[in-house]
Amino acid sequence: MRILVTNDDGVFAAGLQALAAALEAVGEVTIVAPEREQSAISHAITMHKPLRVREVQVNGRTALVTNGTPVDCVLLAVRKLLAEPPEVVIAGINRGANLGEDILYSGTVSAAMEAALLDLPAFAISVVTRGVRDFTPAARFAAALAPCLVEHPLPPRTFLNVNVPDCAWEEIRGVRIVRQGFRNYRSTYEERQDPRGDTYYWIGGELPVDEPVPGTDIAAIREGYIAVMPVQLDLTAHAFLEELVGWQLERLVHPPGEGTKDG
Repeated sequence: MRILVTNDDGVFAAGLQALAAALEAVGEVTIVAPEREQSAISHAITMHKPLRVREVQVNGRTALVTNGTPVDCVLLAVRKLLAEPPEVVIAGINRGANLGEDILYSGTVSAAMEAALLDLPAFAISVVTRGVRDFTPAARFAAALAPCLVEHPLPPRTFLNVNVPDCAWEEIRGVRIVRQGFRNYRSTYEERQDPRGDTYYWIGGELPVDEPVPGTDIAAIREGYIAVMPVQLDLTAHAFLEELVGWQLERLVHPPGEGTKDG
């Protein structure tokens, strides 16, 4: 099995190295990852500077490193760097949760999303704390999950988002298939002065307030389960379509009583 691994924490991140080591037991692993941390960069693609690729050695393992984003890594790997397309793309292991609306910001999740856009089986995997004690349980689960994506094809333009509790393997209660939960971020911008007297801003804020609604990724993690969420790339609010039709937006272009070119 050919496996492409990337992340948004950078090529030297401990989570990526733990993931690659575990996956080597189940397939041929290629690492294409950013040269530096790209957290919260979402689905950015580099368009206004050249992309460069070089080989590095990390823990005796060869990796390809780029000056681009996680999405760039997937595109470069599939379109240019690999002789054959990967059979599975895995993004992670992220240091910190990708729960709720985190998926809208995460570079790790966006890498898996780009793979889905390329019709490749993919999942993103994260450990739900920034101060991760041990990536081994998440890496172990990733290695077990990867063959499942080959055996059971995902629907078109769908990928999996996986979050793992930060605990020993024996303490994980199981796996739950979940829907997206909600996190209430209270971001603030601290105003500071640089040595030249110019103002700049640094983002901060309190930890998010989670809503552990039953059946969601947040609730599963709170209860000690691995949360596996299928994510689809059709963002249409289907349940709202009929109501929106009732707004009669056509009248904003052609008010009642006003003739059209054809009428």
